[in-house]
Amino acid sequence: MADNDRWIASEEWDVVVDNVPIVSVDLIVKYEGGVLLGLRENEPAKGEWFVPGGTVLKNERLTEAVQRVAETELGCDVEIHEKLGVFEHFYDTSEIDGVDSKHYVATAFVVEPVDDQQVVVSDDQHSHLRVVDPPVEDLHPYVQRYLEQLP
Repeated sequence: MADNDRWIASEEWDVVVDNVPIVSVDLIVKYEGGVLLGLRENEPAKGEWFVPGGTVLKNERLTEAVQRVAETELGCDVEIHEKLGVFEHFYDTSEIDGVDSKHYVATAFVVEPVDDQQVVVSDDQHSHLRVVDPPVEDLHPYVQRYLEQLP
């Protein structure tokens, strides 16, 4: 989400990131026989292949956040197949100057694009998309944990 579209003022967001866990959703997107990953262009996990995801907005249901993230980051609607679980992510980096860590409480959902919709990079958080067929080595440990949990 661009700074001018942020749901909270930038200065306030800095305080939030510095002091509390961020509630988020992560999407394990089943696509073309594998799982879709995006190459992250921002912290945390910059330069890593990661699942799409985003912050849950106040008064937004988790399932609504899933749909918003899918539309914003992938340009498509998704069908939710299952809630994989709740995971904690701890990073020793953040996108905010002077804040050296970030903590997420992420609910992961297994989803699939509706009606074979084409998935595209539609945000500034990812430069490329790729489909992987688990098991895959050399992925970020949090992505690896998601893939190991898949049925």
